[in-house]
Amino acid sequence: MSIEAAYDHCERITGEQAKNFSYGIRLLPPLKRRALSAVYAFARLVDDIGDGDAPATERLAGLNEVRERLHNLADHKDDPVAVALGDATLRFGLPLGAFDELIDGCQADVLGTAYESFEDLRHYCRCVAGSIGRLSLAVFGSPDQARDSELADALGVALQLTNILRDVLEDRRNGRIYLPAEDLRRFGCTLDLDADGNLVDDEDALSALLAYQGARAEEWYTIGLRLLPRLDGRSRACCAAMAGIYHRLLARMMTRPWLVRSSRTSLPDWEKVLVAARSLAGSRP
Repeated sequence: MSIEAAYDHCERITGEQAKNFSYGIRLLPPLKRRALSAVYAFARLVDDIGDGDAPATERLAGLNEVRERLHNLADHKDDPVAVALGDATLRFGLPLGAFDELIDGCQADVLGTAYESFEDLRHYCRCVAGSIGRLSLAVFGSPDQARDSELADALGVALQLTNILRDVLEDRRNGRIYLPAEDLRRFGCTLDLDADGNLVDDEDALSALLAYQGARAEEWYTIGLRLLPRLDGRSRACCAAMAGIYHRLLARMMTRPWLVRSSRTSLPDWEKVLVAARSLAGSRP
């Protein structure tokens, strides 16, 4: 398979399946956009296996297989994602070990891992989202990768904490609880469901719990967004758009946190486009 065809395949996946991610990636120049599409396509493959409906043993086996593929990209010349990812790694020096961490995080999901403390949860967030932040940073480029990778990691944690708050009801219906157990006890919440599949916790207690988690996410945004001035204009616009959409989503959830009892908060497409447009305008000197 040609490299061009491989990248085309990855860009189709990104265009069709990357929701919030795609608003930022469109702002990149072609080479960086295609490389980040390869990163997304491989991450999508890992996530789809981990979140699939197959029995846990089959999903774990699938994750082991994709890990083997990651470590031997050159042996998979008929796999468009492997071909594109291999080329992107040569061009941008992608830290492929970050994908090992993503796979570790997805394995934890399959095993139903619970999190006693925030430090436990932070490690999970670093695996499933900080990893993508570090891979993206390699594509963006920075004068000090070692220094800036910590900020990319922090921004990934902020985005994943936002995801966890957005999906708290959906995750609970799927048998998963990501919020730290020590915080649930602190606020007197259980995240138990009623017969209709809605959260039964007292509205005030649940709102206080979510506000606490939201403030924690905001602290990680404060750290992670320090990355933006260290990126070139188009990369800064891309990063600002992706982070801005999630940051605005967090702000919306925090205005009415009790709504997570029965629904999933989202932003309309026009608002995502607005965030992306402002990010691009702000990237210009």
